Amino acid sequence: MNHSSTLSRGAATKALLSLAIGSFGIGMTEFVAMGLLPDIARDLLPDLWAASPEEAIGRAGLLISLYALGVVIGAPTIAGLVARFPRHRVMIGLALALTVFNALTVVLPSFGLVGASRLLAGLPHGAYFGIGALVAADVLGPGRRAQGAAFILTGLTIANVVGVPLGTFLGQSFGWRTAFLVVAVVFALATLCIALFVPEHPGDPGRSMLGEFGVFRVGQVWLTLGIGAIGFGGFFAVYSYVSPLVTEVAGAPEWAVPIVLVLVGIGMTVGNLVGGYVADRDLRRTLVIGMAVLAGILVLLAVLSFHIVLLGLLALGVGAVSSLLSPAIQTRLMDVAGDNQSIAAALNHSALNIGNSLGAFLGGTVIALGWGYTAPAWIGALLAAIGLGITMLAYRVQRAPVPA
Repeated sequence: MNHSSTLSRGAATKALLSLAIGSFGIGMTEFVAMGLLPDIARDLLPDLWAASPEEAIGRAGLLISLYALGVVIGAPTIAGLVARFPRHRVMIGLALALTVFNALTVVLPSFGLVGASRLLAGLPHGAYFGIGALVAADVLGPGRRAQGAAFILTGLTIANVVGVPLGTFLGQSFGWRTAFLVVAVVFALATLCIALFVPEHPGDPGRSMLGEFGVFRVGQVWLTLGIGAIGFGGFFAVYSYVSPLVTEVAGAPEWAVPIVLVLVGIGMTVGNLVGGYVADRDLRRTLVIGMAVLAGILVLLAVLSFHIVLLGLLALGVGAVSSLLSPAIQTRLMDVAGDNQSIAAALNHSALNIGNSLGAFLGGTVIALGWGYTAPAWIGALLAAIGLGITMLAYRVQRAPVPA
């Protein structure tokens, strides 16, 4: 059912903006912890912080990995379970769950319980983006699937320009939990707007969870997931530890951290919008060139991050190139998934958050080993190079013609 012909332009805009408010909240909840890791470690792991701040920050990075693990688990499971239900009702339920689980992060007292809340908060993430991308693509019409996916992701990237730096500032000033209180309020607003402005959108009553899971029998799906899970991990290896990179490597004051986060967010916003456009025109070239450039710019970051101006410019570039790749990976998944569109759209976020978890884990590991705060950038460059290899392999072994 194509709503682009039945909705007025104003109604379609309201529907898309309502969904984007939720993606703004997801961008905040996923990324705001990265700029607040020292504050979280100091509060929740005081004994370890007193003994070794580096080790405490590395341990606090597990909260990022737990959120990402929630996305990995929840994206295919929830998308498969709800494929047959009306999509607008599913989106209301997902936004409400995000409200509740992020509110738990605000009030739970210990590191273990906060970790559990982060795992729960990650569960609806992939299904929200995946199903929201299908609704957006339907509203925008044929030939604009990547732009539909990019529109929903715009809320996430704008969160990195406004929400994450603001949350980081509030967290540094009034306690890290304040940032997650703002996140919960954003999700409450998204729930209300989706209920009011997203029109009825039928699911597919003929779909079943078992049927949706047939997507895992497609070899190209696994290769595309590998591109996101490993290649995109290069971005998260650096972004997860941007705070100590700014303060310890570049020697900048703590107030510079939100400024660097703004630059990353600006890059992500521009890259996402450009990525949707170029992926609709040449998907293969977007993936290959984008992954190669990401690897190269991460090497430059590892070498030149000692100067705050260079660090800021390179952080902007890393954000731009990584977000340019996101709608391309999602479109590639939808191309190779056949009829399993709901779960394919959600699986993109499983893949990216495996990258999130992998990057955060490896970055934290090399820091805890004492290799220094630039070591995650070298790890990131390696992961991006592997992602490039997987991309080239996927196209080389492709037998059946797939739109590119």
